[in-house]
Amino acid sequence: MNGVAQNLRGAARSTVYRLPAGLERRLLFSYYQRRLPRFGRPVTFSDKVNWRILNDRRPLLEWTCDKLAMKEYARKAGPDRLRVPRTIWSGADLGELTAVELPEHWVLKPNHRSGLIYFGSGKADLRELSAVTATWLDPFESSRLREWAYAKARALFLVEELLGPPGSPPPDYKIFVFDGEPDLIEMVNRYDGNQQRLYRTDWTPLEVLYGPQSIAPVAPRPPQLERMLDIARRLGEPFDFIRVDLYDVAGSIVFGELTAYPCGGLERFRPASFDVELGEKWRLPALRPAT
Repeated sequence: MNGVAQNLRGAARSTVYRLPAGLERRLLFSYYQRRLPRFGRPVTFSDKVNWRILNDRRPLLEWTCDKLAMKEYARKAGPDRLRVPRTIWSGADLGELTAVELPEHWVLKPNHRSGLIYFGSGKADLRELSAVTATWLDPFESSRLREWAYAKARALFLVEELLGPPGSPPPDYKIFVFDGEPDLIEMVNRYDGNQQRLYRTDWTPLEVLYGPQSIAPVAPRPPQLERMLDIARRLGEPFDFIRVDLYDVAGSIVFGELTAYPCGGLERFRPASFDVELGEKWRLPALRPAT
């Protein structure tokens, strides 16, 4: 019976993904958020993420889902003290890795996708990598979820240096920046029960859940907090909203990525009132009508 239910859910998702973008988004939003969307007159943060997905086609955003382009932007716009992870190799053919001298530990990601990562060590096992990455070059976020900027990203693999010691990922700070000013920090621990906690920029903890994660215990104030906020200001300055993801690796602040569509605008805030509060911080751009 479980297999039948999974097949039915899969068929339902496949049907939804074939619908026009606006209708697809409204169905996905209603399912995940458990309320009707207000994309025409967006008020909440989640409504505004979806408004951006459906409407915002500015050149400002078109490179923000390309990991290599993000890193280049961070090198140019960030302060000298911001470390950007080293790209060891990039390309569409994993077979090229046989000629690449890889370090003892490394990570493999798709340049144009989200949430996919492979932790490698030593020489690349092409058979294993081919199996793991069989669908990684597919345009899921752009074609299925309609997240426009992903369609502009180059469909490539990239190998990066591993941050921190193996099996001990560094703290991950996701800073929500509105008009160049940091407003909220999400600290995520993916390797300890997928926990997260939201904080104000003065490190006041919030009793707010975002998405399916459980709420984490309050962490000590990061020694590098002011430096991270300054970096987020500089990287977020051109945007009405962007999320700047940073890591603290043994006291060194390392660039993670920029996020234009956090959680695809689908995950819920609990309490829902916080979604409204955060949405008030985001002043959407006045866009010209499409020609």
